[in-house]
Amino acid sequence: MKKKSPDAIIDLGESLYANLKECRLCPRECGVDRFAGELGHCRSGVEPMVASYNLHFGEEPPLSGGSGSGTIFLSNCSLSCRYCQNYPISQMGNGAVVSIEELKGMILDLYRRGADNINFVTPDHMLPMILTALGRAKREGLDIPIVHNCSGYQKLEIIRQLDGIIDIYLVDMRYNDSRLAREYSGCEDYAAINRAAVKEMYRQVGNLKFNRRGMARSGILVRHLVLPNNISGSGGIFRFLAEEVSRDVYVSVMSQYFPAYKAVGDPDIGRRLTAREYRKAVDSFHGSGLQRGYIQDMQYEPIV
Repeated sequence: MKKKSPDAIIDLGESLYANLKECRLCPRECGVDRFAGELGHCRSGVEPMVASYNLHFGEEPPLSGGSGSGTIFLSNCSLSCRYCQNYPISQMGNGAVVSIEELKGMILDLYRRGADNINFVTPDHMLPMILTALGRAKREGLDIPIVHNCSGYQKLEIIRQLDGIIDIYLVDMRYNDSRLAREYSGCEDYAAINRAAVKEMYRQVGNLKFNRRGMARSGILVRHLVLPNNISGSGGIFRFLAEEVSRDVYVSVMSQYFPAYKAVGDPDIGRRLTAREYRKAVDSFHGSGLQRGYIQDMQYEPIV
């Protein structure tokens, strides 16, 4: 992967920023004029909106098992997941508007505090501003991995432009069935869009690579949240990864689902995941031929 220069990153940010006049950053392609105050599905304007930033130790071990992941949570989201466990941020828009210079300052503050990486959480609808701030931070010496922590509902043309900028893709694969994605996350064609994005991310960065301390320095890590009643379609996702991406791709098989937000009282997802459901998903992980990842019981257990 050939790294883009700080100036090239800023130029891309400014180019995408101009396109917010008819916003098509995500697969929804709302086409709203964000400069005129029009709000698309993500309900975002033309300035960064940050819910929080800090050193975070709750990601998978290669990301936060050292000095912490320098995590910046962006407000709002292009999905409408009925069960979102971060719904005050993603659905209710909790957070504060900041300037690009302030966002750059957050990046550099985390870097100077010893973060192992800079981790942008749900960045897609804020990419123009993020890239501009990131390029400016790199001009001032930022030289740690950049993590794109996303829902997997990404526009292929945009992901292609991030080649040489993003070091680590931390990407969800939530559904094997787009019909269920429409019902529970309010989006169209999730499976096809998600799979195309994951394949492009893998093309750019490949499998996870580690430094001497065991921290990730580049690569893709796929997250799969196991949902009750196999709504996530774990087996199909794992087969896709093994057959069309790589048997060596790292996958985090996540067990922490609990009903939140609009899932409370839902007949299908209004309960916690059972141990049996989770073990069945783990069995399908192994049965697919995948070889590396993290099984999440009471703690992350690496598969080697």
